[in-house]
Amino acid sequence: MMNKFFWGTLMACSFLSTPLWAAGPAPLVYEVDLLNRTDDRFNVTLTVDGLKPENAVYQFASTAPGTYQVMDIGRFVHGFKAFDKKGKELVTEQISTNQWKIQHPEQVRRIQYQIAETWDTPVKKDVIYRMCGTSIEDDHALINGQGVFGFPQGMQASPIAVKINYPADWKAGSALEKNKDGYYLADSYDRIVDSPILLGRLTRAETSIGGATVEVYTYSKTDQVNSQQLLNSMQSMLQAAGTFLGKLPVKRYTFLYHFEDESWGAWEHSYSSEYIFKEAPFSPNLAQTVTSIAAHEFFHVVTPLNIHSEIIQQFNFVTPTPSAHLWLYEGVTEWANGAMRLRGGLIDLPTYCQEMSQKVKIDQQLDTTYSLLKLAMTCYTPEGQRQYGNIYNRGALVAGLLDIRLLELSGGKRGLREVINELTATYGPNRPFPENQFFDIFTQKTYPEIGDFFNRYIKNAEHLPLEEYFGKIGILYKPAVASGKKLPSLGMRPIPVNDTLRLRQVSEPLRQAGIQENDEWVSFNQQPISLSALAALREQIRGLKAGDPYEITVRRNGQLIPVKATMQEIDEVNRYIFEPDPQATAQQLKLRESWQKNL
Repeated sequence: MMNKFFWGTLMACSFLSTPLWAAGPAPLVYEVDLLNRTDDRFNVTLTVDGLKPENAVYQFASTAPGTYQVMDIGRFVHGFKAFDKKGKELVTEQISTNQWKIQHPEQVRRIQYQIAETWDTPVKKDVIYRMCGTSIEDDHALINGQGVFGFPQGMQASPIAVKINYPADWKAGSALEKNKDGYYLADSYDRIVDSPILLGRLTRAETSIGGATVEVYTYSKTDQVNSQQLLNSMQSMLQAAGTFLGKLPVKRYTFLYHFEDESWGAWEHSYSSEYIFKEAPFSPNLAQTVTSIAAHEFFHVVTPLNIHSEIIQQFNFVTPTPSAHLWLYEGVTEWANGAMRLRGGLIDLPTYCQEMSQKVKIDQQLDTTYSLLKLAMTCYTPEGQRQYGNIYNRGALVAGLLDIRLLELSGGKRGLREVINELTATYGPNRPFPENQFFDIFTQKTYPEIGDFFNRYIKNAEHLPLEEYFGKIGILYKPAVASGKKLPSLGMRPIPVNDTLRLRQVSEPLRQAGIQENDEWVSFNQQPISLSALAALREQIRGLKAGDPYEITVRRNGQLIPVKATMQEIDEVNRYIFEPDPQATAQQLKLRESWQKNL
């Protein structure tokens, strides 16, 4: 980050007719007007000088780090114009979804455009996640950098200053620093994208953890949640995170919370994270949910902030380019979420085991032949997006197995946490690892056997050795355990496939009634079936008992087929159970002791 004196000089120079930085590119000085708006659009002005022919194309983002989705922000741009120093409009042409070409860029002094907020602007495809988008309302606004700003090609690494005009009674929260003139300062376009800004009728709270200042800013539509409540609920997690990491690699971290009408999740950044939740009265359940999700996002200060490849370091905003190491950025982070809470005493071992069971359950509902490497390399495609959620399940499970394997090979002295901390010391925010060499680097830093582990469980999708590995630490894994009880059942298992429900594991009575494997489920008791109505359908089915009649309609080869059937009775089976082994050996218990603490 450039010092404030240098930035102040740049700000003053940006308005001179003859720039003092004539030997190099001018910084990009943006102004966002939230006071004069129409139709949910941001008014954006860029003041710039010293553009060259190679800067003729103005680029909006096609995606952004950590989203793993196509965004195409150019879809939201309106009225793009460029002007010279006399205010004369220059010729511009939109040459692609996200690009505008400017004739005579050397004459440009000002660029103006309106950009529609993503929350309330309908699109036919590639709907942008709320936490990654933009919103402007009467009492608050959310700005994600890639959703508002672009850059002249060739100037992605140029310094940026942003002035936001907003109501005087609003507060603003961001990890970015402001100068004395009220400009947010970023050393590059990447940094402005990495630093969301929440403004409006906010509450604020602050604490200090491991030498770092932690801030919380919160918008709550009807004031049911405030920042102090959230911070109080996260204190133990933050302390556990500080202990888990040894030392926080940042001096300041900002949590941005938005409570309104829908829950969408969270988006991590290097120095902040942003959360979109449906507003509800503050409660222990809400506190637990917030803390669990925040634990995941907070660990991103390690990866990808300090451990990342050059694909992340030199992010391609023009063409979405995947990294092979999504397993590290998200899978290891989700593993750390559970591990730091277990080791910090926030959850007990049975609770941790239940969380692991849930991850196995979700993994088994998806394509278990889809490797983590393939998931990473296809994450920007519709196929990859359908599997993407499994990075938080299979990805975390694989990281957990890797931790156990490292502990075993080191005699309980060095697990995944310790290797991650070593990598943090080797690399850093400005020192990426080589994308194509990281598996080898990790293996060389640890043990030859880890290369085989990567080949089998990340590069390929071999059956996860849950029973074998957890057995090493005296924890039993049981894929299925009969409870001795009976349950009513439809006699089939519906599976979501491409916005439809397909019937799998069809029982013999249903086969005899006319149902076939992979039929599309169309209706139940003459009520249409849709993914959005699954919750109501489950409640209706739960009200049935063995022997009750029901009628379904399936689609097969384009034809609708009605079928009458009756509820069946099956044995209740508890699946994917992890539990401590009461007969664990001393050796297993010793390794488990190492597994449950920070070494």
